[in-house]
Amino acid sequence: MLIGGTALLLGGGGLAAYATTALAGNNTPGTMSGHQQHTASAITISCPDVGERLRTVPRSAQLSVSKGLSSLDKQVHDAYHKMMGGSGADVLNPLKAQRQKTIKMMVTAIAKNTKRPSYLLKMSGCTTKPVDEGAGAGGSDSTKSVQDGWYQGQNQTQGADQNQDQNQNQDQQGQDQQGQDQQGQQGQDGGQQGQVGGPSPDDFVDINNVQPNADAPPFAAPQGGNASTGTFTTECGRNEDGHFNSDNVIVTPGVSNGAHHTHDYVGNKATDAFSDDNKLAASDTTCDNGDQSTHYWPVLRKLDGNAEQKPGAAQDANVGTTLTPATVTLTFRGSQVGQVEAMPRFMKIITGDAKAFTNGTKNANASWSCTGFEDRQLKDKYPLCPQGSQVVRTFAFQNCWNGQDIDSGNHRDHVTFSDQNGACPQGFKAIPQLVQRITYDVPQGQSFAVDSFPEQLHKPVTDHGDFINVMPDQLMSKAVDCINGGRNCT
Repeated sequence: MLIGGTALLLGGGGLAAYATTALAGNNTPGTMSGHQQHTASAITISCPDVGERLRTVPRSAQLSVSKGLSSLDKQVHDAYHKMMGGSGADVLNPLKAQRQKTIKMMVTAIAKNTKRPSYLLKMSGCTTKPVDEGAGAGGSDSTKSVQDGWYQGQNQTQGADQNQDQNQNQDQQGQDQQGQDQQGQQGQDGGQQGQVGGPSPDDFVDINNVQPNADAPPFAAPQGGNASTGTFTTECGRNEDGHFNSDNVIVTPGVSNGAHHTHDYVGNKATDAFSDDNKLAASDTTCDNGDQSTHYWPVLRKLDGNAEQKPGAAQDANVGTTLTPATVTLTFRGSQVGQVEAMPRFMKIITGDAKAFTNGTKNANASWSCTGFEDRQLKDKYPLCPQGSQVVRTFAFQNCWNGQDIDSGNHRDHVTFSDQNGACPQGFKAIPQLVQRITYDVPQGQSFAVDSFPEQLHKPVTDHGDFINVMPDQLMSKAVDCINGGRNCT
């Protein structure tokens, strides 16, 4: 697939982290040439995403589910590194056995207070995935407009779930043999070589070679006779306080290092794995208007070999010096077709997918660009910016709410995106759309990467943003009035 004449979602070797490449011959680890990186046979591990399939998680089961999800990630992490060791040992069958035990524990905990989610028990088997296949099971469709990820195709979860259920048993039957065959091939090829695990040189593109493709919200403001054209911007700094951790209070509350990569925070100063609503409401904030909301995203690292031996960093295959953003802009925008309603306090929203490389791009939603070139947006490439231009990450959040829930089992079902014309699906209402825009000064060249799970190979398509609305009600009302009234407020 091409965008701006540049192929997207190609795999390959890597630049800085952990091994992913099976090379024929006796090449010295860590000394692969560019040619070898492109011709090597690279693979990773792909597992069904249990968290994405969760629907109802009773409060009584929340901690068990959090621990289970974190354990599943750790199991894949360990299996991936064992596979990269090049011994040719079977990793998929032991991994499946571990996952069966963990998923069964989660199912049992959920079933104590709601319908038993037996379908999760079918999700224990994993397979290996050639890196050069693209974005995952769904493949890449990068010829589409970059806005399609925000305004189209986001309401297909039900159909995707049905297809997954229909294909699950068939997939399971072939997984073990496929994995054994591919692992056997690894051994014949001389095992995994090198100390690198992404990104690949093919994950970067010169922004000058990308054609303009961003002509609709969130890059262009909502327009039209009925549009709510105002904005509300909150200034929360650039994380000058150094608020970092590898927790994820939305997905794995109550579990330290639940993210297995490092998050960068602005806003609420109390955010960690153990922050409940009361703790967030009582916390100080870095925002200058009293907004106590939590904003966080994976850190961007300079690929300089710096290996901090701590969770979320080198211990989880994230190597390099953390880059501090040059700017962070947090803006709420309106609807193309009408007025917006206040979002409830403590509502949680995730945009993007940390496992999009193996899950496919259905929920991938981050966008990459360069200052001075923001009419050119990339979903699955890192931009190479000219001298004096900064790298830009943009996270546009879901702008339609079901009017009832502040969260959901998979942290997606309670919110969704409007269509390309700005209309919310039936049963959903328009809310202010948060757009997080972050810029960085990075060294020239293929010199940076986003934190990721090891098996996701630091692919740009895995970038994601997180938000917990802790605005005081009065401030939220001000934001809604400004947006609906066509004013630009702070």
